[in-house]
Amino acid sequence: MQGSRFTELVSVMNRLRSPGGCPWDAEQTHQSLVEYLIEEVYECVEAIEANDQRAMQEELGDILLQVVFHSRIAEPSWDIDDVIQGITTKLIDRHPHVFADAELNTSIETATDVEDSWHVRKAKEKGRNSLTEGIPEALPGLMRAAKLDSRTKSLGVPDSQQAELAENIFSDIGDESELGDLFLEFARLARSRGWDAEASVRAAVRRRVEVIKKHELGN
Repeated sequence: MQGSRFTELVSVMNRLRSPGGCPWDAEQTHQSLVEYLIEEVYECVEAIEANDQRAMQEELGDILLQVVFHSRIAEPSWDIDDVIQGITTKLIDRHPHVFADAELNTSIETATDVEDSWHVRKAKEKGRNSLTEGIPEALPGLMRAAKLDSRTKSLGVPDSQQAELAENIFSDIGDESELGDLFLEFARLARSRGWDAEASVRAAVRRRVEVIKKHELGN
């Protein structure tokens, strides 16, 4: 049965953190493991981008280890069962088109509908006043921009002043490879003028957030 080996991993971590286990594992904290968590995620991304299935399996295992490790450190405040129960409940609550009564599912027909519904339910669940809240500011600028667009595209917020220029440039791009080359050239040109391309994107995202918030308030 899939998942049956998970308890073995939990048992191994319990032994490593228990008296007589591993001194290094025993002294780790949530804070000391942050660098490893970030590193493992980026290594997994690298494996995915390379379409290396074997490396993906290994890196996902390393990420899973981090989940189990942090959960063991948190005991007795909470443990791995609480983590699993929390994400299971969240998945069920945010997929009413799958788990709720059929008559409640009429408005959910496409993947886009699912995504829009997910963001609305998440905002309500966490008591957020705007769909823009909860997007980590530590994300790279382009990633944060994409996340912001994904969450708020259904709101019908007017485009920025640069939208038409961007559309004209984008219309000449044939594939993602050319798009990447264009971003690379933008970064080079920005540097030639003494500008920080990453900082400029992050600033643009912050401005866009304010526009979206005003739109949500009806201003």
